[in-house]
Amino acid sequence: IVICTPGRVIDYIKQKVFNTSGIKIVVVDEADRLFDLGFTQDMRFILRHLPKYDKRQSLLFSATLSHKVLALAYDYMNMPEFISVIPDSTTVENIEQVLYHVGSHEKVSLLLGVLQREEWSSILIFANTKAEVEFLEQKLKGNGYPAEGITGDLPQLKRLKLMERFKNGKTKILVATDVASRGIHVEDISHVINYDLPQDAENYTHRIGRTARAGKSGKAISFACETYVYFLEPIEKMLGKPIPVQWPENDWFAEDNAPAVLSRRRPRSDRPKTERPERKPRPRPDRAGKAGANIPEKREDMLLTHLRHIGWSSEPGGVYGLAPEKRAAGSKKEEQGLKKKTKKSWPRKKKKVAHPSVPQSEAPSTEGNTENINL
Repeated sequence: IVICTPGRVIDYIKQKVFNTSGIKIVVVDEADRLFDLGFTQDMRFILRHLPKYDKRQSLLFSATLSHKVLALAYDYMNMPEFISVIPDSTTVENIEQVLYHVGSHEKVSLLLGVLQREEWSSILIFANTKAEVEFLEQKLKGNGYPAEGITGDLPQLKRLKLMERFKNGKTKILVATDVASRGIHVEDISHVINYDLPQDAENYTHRIGRTARAGKSGKAISFACETYVYFLEPIEKMLGKPIPVQWPENDWFAEDNAPAVLSRRRPRSDRPKTERPERKPRPRPDRAGKAGANIPEKREDMLLTHLRHIGWSSEPGGVYGLAPEKRAAGSKKEEQGLKKKTKKSWPRKKKKVAHPSVPQSEAPSTEGNTENINL
């Protein structure tokens, strides 16, 4: 029996340390979360290097059946059978659910007001993005609440330490994403707060199921803002009933005393950047020269410069009041235009005339003369 992560198996397969020809059973656990973490291509690589599906048994466990999970099942399993396990009574029935409609800019103030009004022992707060988790962690710490944030890219050692502090009660508030919340099994969570409504309806039951364990009661509070309120309808459709709505009063919003958070994005690395010497810009030769000094830089400037030399006129041939361009007399353009318009004329042949048209007084006498006069 080999229990491993996708990355380590791929390393052993490429190094030819692990021989997969004798594998009879393959089990993929938490398939939907593996895809959410970006292991889709890794899982396909591993299954391609296993014996064919008719020579092994494949078991795939997933909390949600997304299109990625179904595609993997049909590609690498032999006529898979779907088995759905539904308990007789879900923990959702034992949880008090409340929904607040609030704007995005007031969610932090309402969260602080909920922490002041509710009687809680430990709280698990869910956000949809890592940036939002880090933002809430800084805001809660700035207002004096012992909060810690946990995300999917957190190192495993630090993650285990945070979970241990949360279980021991040293950390009272834990802010997490859906991916990071997998594996959180704490029996003393009194409240679950959906700071952002989940985009997947089934994740709602997974979130609020962290409370009301071991026969204890719990409460789930959800914020519906203008960004995530569109996911409320599928959640209520899955539950089969609407979530009770409670409109917050004006005095429920607490004042935010934390300093402003400059950025909600974590830097790519916590290591200090190496200082590099400043490079002096190299002088570039002026390729345009003096001839290009008066050339406008923008196309609009060129158009305005051209329009200044064109007069306004209502004469025929003008475009929107612009006078047509007039060529100077005797210019080359005018000569070229005349050559194109005029046709080449051929000289006519002179006709032969027997008697020239001259006055009769000057015409020579032709009496007795039989010669013809040819002109």
